[in-house]
Amino acid sequence: MNKRNRIITTTALLAALSAFNLCPLRSPAGEPSAPEPNQLTETEKKAGWKLLFDGKSTHGWRSFKRQTFPAQGWQVEGGWLKKVAGIRGGDIITVDEFTDYELQWEWRLAPKANSGVKYFITEERGSAVGHEYQMMDDLGRPIGKGSTASFYAVLPPHDKKAVKPGGEINHSRMIVQGKHVEHWLNAEKVLEYELGSEEVLAGVAKSKFKDVKGFGTKIKGHILLTDHRDEAWFRSVKIRELPAK
Repeated sequence: MNKRNRIITTTALLAALSAFNLCPLRSPAGEPSAPEPNQLTETEKKAGWKLLFDGKSTHGWRSFKRQTFPAQGWQVEGGWLKKVAGIRGGDIITVDEFTDYELQWEWRLAPKANSGVKYFITEERGSAVGHEYQMMDDLGRPIGKGSTASFYAVLPPHDKKAVKPGGEINHSRMIVQGKHVEHWLNAEKVLEYELGSEEVLAGVAKSKFKDVKGFGTKIKGHILLTDHRDEAWFRSVKIRELPAK
C-alpha cells in the first residue's frame, strides 16, 4: 500500500470511529439505551408508562390542599423541577391518586440537603403525612431510618452504598403492588416490606407516626414532593399503573 492510500484509509477509519462515538448506543429494538430526560421511549409507552413531569411545566401538580401550584419556592429550570433553597412554597402533590404502580425519578440535592418523595398521601388526614422515600446527601454516614431510600422513620434500607453525593444525579424506583413495596436506588433494591406486616406496624409504633390512623397499611393516595427548604431537583418522573395482586 502506497503512502497516499494509507492516508486515505486512516482518514476514513478516524471518520468512522468519530461517527460511531457520536451516535447513542442502541438497544436490539433500535431505541437508544437510555431515553432523553423527561421523555418516554416507544417501549415505555406501550408498557403503560406516563410522565408526571414533562420538563417544561408544572402541569399535573398542585399544592397540598390547594388546587393551584405554589407561587414561589418551586420552578422549572433546565428540564428540572427545582425546589428553591430557603423559599417556602409548600409540598406539592400529583393531581391524580394511585393505588398499585411503579414510579421512577431522577434527582440531585445540594450538599448536605434533605428531601423526599412521599406516597399514600390523602388530604383527609389534614396534614401531608405519608410513607416517605427519604432522599439525603448522606454518603458515608451510618445506615438508619433516616438514610437515603429508607421508609423514613420506620424502616432503614438494607444498603445505601449506591447513593451518589450531593450535586450528582441519582435514580430512584419504587414499586407498590398489593401489600408489597420496594425501594430501589441506582438499580439496586435496597428495601422491601409488606404493608400491615408485624415488622411495619412495630416500626410505626416506635415512630412519630404511631398515632396516625391507618399508617403502615395500604391506601389510595397522591404522590408528594417535599419542601424541606433545601435545594432539590427532580426530573424524568414517570409512573405506570400495575394490576393489583
